[in-house]
Amino acid sequence: MRNTAKITTAVLAAGALTLGLSACGADSSDTDGPLIVAASPVPHAEILNFVKDNLAKKEGLDLEVKEFTDYVTPNTATQDGSVGANYFQNKPYLDDFNKKNGTDIVPVVTVHLEPLGLYSHKVKKADDLKSGATVAIPNDTVNEARALKLLAANGLITLKAGVGNEATPSDITKNPKNLKFKELEAAQTPRSLDDVDAAVVNGNYAIESDLKPSKDALVLESPKNNPYGNFLAVKKGQEDDPRVKKLAKLLTSPEVKKFIQDKYAGSVLASF
Repeated sequence: MRNTAKITTAVLAAGALTLGLSACGADSSDTDGPLIVAASPVPHAEILNFVKDNLAKKEGLDLEVKEFTDYVTPNTATQDGSVGANYFQNKPYLDDFNKKNGTDIVPVVTVHLEPLGLYSHKVKKADDLKSGATVAIPNDTVNEARALKLLAANGLITLKAGVGNEATPSDITKNPKNLKFKELEAAQTPRSLDDVDAAVVNGNYAIESDLKPSKDALVLESPKNNPYGNFLAVKKGQEDDPRVKKLAKLLTSPEVKKFIQDKYAGSVLASF
């Protein structure tokens, strides 16, 4: 069994963050201790555990993986030093998080892309969505805009010209199917599929829910010139930590690329 600890969104409850992170143990700023990395369970923690089990020892890297099931705690834990790094997010999301929270977390190396997809338990094709259909979309700023861009790229809606990573349903200029939007926490979108007509789901949550993006998605984000690659990140000033440099090297190794290709079969794409 993997030596990981799963920390749920309950950690975000008032006062619980400090308690939940006290279990991390080692001081993440001690470069002689283990490098503690916060990660989403799938695929991030799986990739990190592959590195830990197969590559880290040879490089002299003591790696500890902590699993988080939300998109906030990994950054707050990295900022306050409870963990030494995180691996779960893309650049538009991080830029928005830093701006809103006054944090100074920076990318180290991009590892993979999880294509965003539209899924349904009720129709087989996006064009089969009926007038007035309800579509669940993530409610955080960047992923909501990303979801709307996916729908626009596939002709389901039209967005205002030049709209960026803060697009919301109010920026829709044409909606020929009169789609209605249900805004949910990203982790909840796959669980909503029995209650809505379709849902836009982040790749990691799709995989966790036994959806195969390359096979099950009605429409799927294109990897071409895609800005949403997921990367290893640290608090600014920690980029030169020798443990971080070792992990960055291993995460972009041929062995990791093969692991991603073999395990995820196109549902996760190596970005190096």
